[in-house]
Amino acid sequence: MGLAAVLFTSGADAAGTTVLYNDQIIAIDEVLSSPTDLWVSPEDLTRINGFVLKPEGACLEELCIPISQSEDSDLFVRRDGKGWINVTELARMVQQPFLSDTDAAVWSFGAIPLVRRPFLESAIAPDFALTDRKGKVVRLSDFRGKKVLIMTWASW
Repeated sequence: MGLAAVLFTSGADAAGTTVLYNDQIIAIDEVLSSPTDLWVSPEDLTRINGFVLKPEGACLEELCIPISQSEDSDLFVRRDGKGWINVTELARMVQQPFLSDTDAAVWSFGAIPLVRRPFLESAIAPDFALTDRKGKVVRLSDFRGKKVLIMTWASW
């Protein structure tokens, strides 16, 4: 059992917390008390970052982080018959930056690098749409397979 798992032994706090991630504000009603980490229910983990707790671990699309749910660890504990996931330890494992303001009970998480890797390795620009001079909507995907030069300009 890791250090984080033995720092606390009580049940859930009533206070909850707020999580900021991916341009969303997620109110979490119930968290497990910890002085250094954010512990949430598996359902709230999915609400926060899309990871789903499965028998093999916490999974997001093809990315799966093994988590043993049979004994307490730095990633998973059981308290009063309920399972809790350490969101901050999971973030450390996937090299996701985060910070917290414990006085305000707010946690903020950055992008998950492993999720962006396929996009970066593909070297394909994300699709977007703009209106041309005649008012017609033009999408970058309209030019898929063709060479495209994108020029930007600003008056400032």
